[in-house]
Amino acid sequence: MELKARCKERFEPVVQAIRQLQKEKEGLDEPLIVAIDGRCGSGKTTLGEYLEQVFDCNLFRMDDFFLRMEQRTPQRLKETGGNVDYERFEETVLRPIFQKQTVFYQPFSCRKWNLLEGYPVPYKKLNIIDCPGSDDFVGSTVTALNVTDTAIILLNGQYGVEVGTQNHFRYTEKLNKPVIFLVNQLDNEKCDYDNILEQLKEAYGSKVVPIQYPISTGPGFNALIDVLLMKKYSWKPEGGAPVIEDIPAEELEKATEMHKALVEAAAENDEGLMEKFFEQDSLSEDEMREGIRKGLVARGMFPVFCVCGGKDMGVRRLMEFLGNVVPFVSEMPKVQNTEGKEVAPDVNGPESLYFFKTSVEPHIGEVSYFKVMSGKVREGDDLLNADRGSKERIAQIYVVAGGNRVKVEELQAGDIGAAVKLKDVKTGNTLNGKDCDYKFNFIKYPNSKYSRAIKPVNEADVEKMMTILNRMREEDPTWVIEQSKELKQTLVHGQGEFHLRTLKWRLENNEKLQVKYEEPKIPYRETITKAARADYRHKKQSGGAGQFGEVHLIVEPYKEGMPVPDTYKFNGQEFKINVKGTEEVPLEWGGKLVFINSIVGGSIDARFLPAILKGIMARMEQGPLTGSYARDVRVIVYDGKMHPVDSNEISFMLAGRNAFSEAFKNAGPKILEPIYDVEVFVPSDKMGDVMGDLQGRRAMIMGMSSEKGFEKLVAKVPLKEMSSYSTALSSLTGGRASFIMKFSSYELVPTDVQDKLIKDFEAKQTEE
Repeated sequence: MELKARCKERFEPVVQAIRQLQKEKEGLDEPLIVAIDGRCGSGKTTLGEYLEQVFDCNLFRMDDFFLRMEQRTPQRLKETGGNVDYERFEETVLRPIFQKQTVFYQPFSCRKWNLLEGYPVPYKKLNIIDCPGSDDFVGSTVTALNVTDTAIILLNGQYGVEVGTQNHFRYTEKLNKPVIFLVNQLDNEKCDYDNILEQLKEAYGSKVVPIQYPISTGPGFNALIDVLLMKKYSWKPEGGAPVIEDIPAEELEKATEMHKALVEAAAENDEGLMEKFFEQDSLSEDEMREGIRKGLVARGMFPVFCVCGGKDMGVRRLMEFLGNVVPFVSEMPKVQNTEGKEVAPDVNGPESLYFFKTSVEPHIGEVSYFKVMSGKVREGDDLLNADRGSKERIAQIYVVAGGNRVKVEELQAGDIGAAVKLKDVKTGNTLNGKDCDYKFNFIKYPNSKYSRAIKPVNEADVEKMMTILNRMREEDPTWVIEQSKELKQTLVHGQGEFHLRTLKWRLENNEKLQVKYEEPKIPYRETITKAARADYRHKKQSGGAGQFGEVHLIVEPYKEGMPVPDTYKFNGQEFKINVKGTEEVPLEWGGKLVFINSIVGGSIDARFLPAILKGIMARMEQGPLTGSYARDVRVIVYDGKMHPVDSNEISFMLAGRNAFSEAFKNAGPKILEPIYDVEVFVPSDKMGDVMGDLQGRRAMIMGMSSEKGFEKLVAKVPLKEMSSYSTALSSLTGGRASFIMKFSSYELVPTDVQDKLIKDFEAKQTEE
């Protein structure tokens, strides 16, 4: 810091010249290498150390590359620069830099005439993943947050903190990721930076600390104050490289106050820095960087930056901050594998790659994106798929920038890369090298919020459609495909109407497969509310051996742990129960069937009881009221009859099924519907509209609260009423609200709804 202060004026022209070179090379995927030459004692070393601090770059001294004694031949010393081992410099420094690898720097001691112990100098790289802002495509955001180390949450200068801001911040909370807020569109006439800053502080507290603030906003925006560097940045109308000046007198008081708040926030995250701050009331620039970095890791501070992205104003300063200050991969909490073991991003650790995304590109096919969790990966490496047990060769590896792929020979722990045309690698798979058995599954996606039944226009294309859908889910795991045996529909679940519309568009335009959406059926359940009794005799005679089976049974609603009565009474007649055996059948669709054998005197042979149970289960799978699954029923078989010749398993299966059906209908049958817990996040000015809409959907409002500047509504809503809720909510609020939902329970439907469901089912049965 002392060096920077002492030499700033002297070396400023060099700094500006390098910034100009950076500007000229912008967009080129290659390092900028600056060579410093001059006479002995001219200040080369001082200049190098100064630039190392200003640009946070790596400095290599040619003194460390002198020829050793045995290399100093007369011929070599006659060459220009003949005392320098250029071959070693090229091999150990330049080649790794151009390949974006860690340099293993081994200085040469002129005094001892030998090489000193080497040490790694890491190549500094930023991997930036751009995520969609729409809540419908939150899967991409969740994926990106899981494989990156810092989140930049962009705020539109017109609107400030929105529901989407809250949602994305909530994901960073769950994943414990550092957050930087970035206010864009400062040139918009509706932008109010001070109000946005107030919104952020109201939502996220005193941890929100501005690094910059604009002198003014609106169409005339062209300057901001950086309170970290305590400089004014201004731009010409076309943007680009800034003019960096001292802070004007009229802004100095405000800037000084904000700088002090920033220093205090940086000091709070380190005891040593805090002590120094109390002693000196200030920190050096390097100490500030360290404090901010630690604050980001601990989520103890959320810096705020300003840009006008469309005019390239403030972007370069942001990138400089990202390169110099944000935490490195090694400083972040370690990821756990499926066994709960922490895996450090160690270059020298075992080779392990986690594949977090798959995309399909024209003329190329599948592109598989991965993060190197440990070790190094090189072209030609043979790896084992820990999830699928298959071997995989990494033929080529790439780093990706938008639509461009740059081939590289090696990637290291913490790097993000891509491979093409892998044989058997799916999203979520882990590939390992020898003696490594890591598996990772740390990405958890939010529950679906919108569902549609899907089928091809041409019924012959069902198999083709399923193949394509399963492949597309590899690209976006928040598209969930379900073949419902219960509903006899193929369902696609997503995050919203737009999300599923995108899937349909891709099927029809990219895959040339015409499909149609339908309203999904509701997975109702049937149950009973009282006990009932029924008898059924199945008798069939058609020459030769006939069929005969008679079953007497009682049904009643079942609750866990309820006792079996000794007697039942129906129409004045008493039926005694003598439990011979009990079988509990947990139903895959929820609830139970409890089957009790109470047969005395051998009226039905024990060998026919499984057939009776099978018949009852068949009716449980297709309830008498609407054809929905039945649940939570206890059946007591207490009597019956059989024939020594004509009785067989099919006879008792049919008798059991029909007796159960009749008893079920007489037992106060009720239809249950799925109820979901719904949380809606809505701006306060739209609260009334949203609540009214929910009440019209048979919602039971459970609570309301304010959460970080927005209102939160909690309700229980029938699934039937949530069918198109995402579209309705977006329409009501202009896209400014969001919601989450998850299954809660099954509850009785209102009588009028039940009557309609039964009539509709009967009408459908008649048609068929």
